Amino acid sequence: MKYRLISLIIMLTTLNLSDGNANSAAPTQNSDTETKVLIKTTEGDITLRLFNDTPLHRDNFIKLVEEKFYDEILFHRVIRDFMIQAGDPNSKSAPRFTQLGSGDPGYTIQAEFVYPKHFHKKGALSAARKPDQANPERESSGSQFYIVTGKKYSSRELREMEENMSKNEAQGVFDRLCAQNGDSIMAMQNAGDTDGLIRLQNELVAKTEEIMARKEKFEFTPEQLSVYTSEGGAPFLDNQYTVFGEVTEGMKVVDKIQRASTDVNDRPIRDIRIISMEIIR
Repeated sequence: MKYRLISLIIMLTTLNLSDGNANSAAPTQNSDTETKVLIKTTEGDITLRLFNDTPLHRDNFIKLVEEKFYDEILFHRVIRDFMIQAGDPNSKSAPRFTQLGSGDPGYTIQAEFVYPKHFHKKGALSAARKPDQANPERESSGSQFYIVTGKKYSSRELREMEENMSKNEAQGVFDRLCAQNGDSIMAMQNAGDTDGLIRLQNELVAKTEEIMARKEKFEFTPEQLSVYTSEGGAPFLDNQYTVFGEVTEGMKVVDKIQRASTDVNDRPIRDIRIISMEIIR
């Protein structure tokens, strides 16, 4: 396959966009304790269950809830039949038509893909993040999250999606290899060494193909196929964004939020706000 080039200007402009390292000060929870979070919104209550096998995300979310970080934050991005997103601290007092989505606590969290156990079914709680080109390790935002609403897919659509996701995975491997060689790429770019860049690109393409040859072909599990055809979700995000919880109560509220009228930036015309969050056991 052909790979999108990020070894020149794109690579140079995205190497330093990381928000920093994951917060190591988050409290460690007992792995046997199931944590639930009650979200009170202007549209009603939503209850989340946090997964114990994604401890970095779980503990960070608990920390932010206990610090009241999410209180008064907006659902700043809402897309019908896809997801509702919140967690940008800049949204608390953002004037109308302000573009949101870049705010965070100043750190990222290491990806925790527990796949295919956790996938993007309707009601899944997942961490937002920057795109692969700026974030080849797929680290999560320190605070922004989304709840999947999604839609139902036919078996044929899912099989076609499997092919596309295999291609996307190969591109992701290539992007990560480029990031690992960022210093060399920058040095050759500064020296105007086009031949060297082309040679390195060819080496990374060959290495990508070698890595992909050892991987199993991407296929949805029988459970995923059943859920995505009967309940729905966002299968094209699987194994790319960390799923760290799920809605246990309040999906009617989530569906109400996803149906809100939005502007050109997918921000609800009428502010939909998180009033408060609290930990419940």
